[in-house]
Amino acid sequence: HVQLVESGGGSVQVGGSLRLSCEASYRLHCAGWFRQAPGKEREVIATIDSDGVTSHADSVKGRFTISRDHAKNTLYLQMNSLKPEDTAQYYCAADLIWDGFIPPPNCSYNYWGQGTQVTVS
Repeated sequence: HVQLVESGGGSVQVGGSLRLSCEASYRLHCAGWFRQAPGKEREVIATIDSDGVTSHADSVKGRFTISRDHAKNTLYLQMNSLKPEDTAQYYCAADLIWDGFIPPPNCSYNYWGQGTQVTVS
């Protein structure tokens, strides 16, 4: 059974901080964080490739940081200086290393978490 389990969402005040966690059942290859607000398209927040190279969307750069802990098969998103426009459902997604895995040129995001709500007001 392959699974991603998210935690850490909640309601915070403007300027506050949250750390989202995403624990996987297998070792992470590449991964990313996404979010979607009502009536809006899903957007990429941050990504991390198999070598640990990260990328962050302009809207969150300098405030959010994606990271991973290979020993724990866990992905993190540290969110600081939160703004009302950060309010959304947040999702983690990843390609996981398990039997039969063949690394693709780009992250396929074959596995997704259930989502966790972040509300900033």
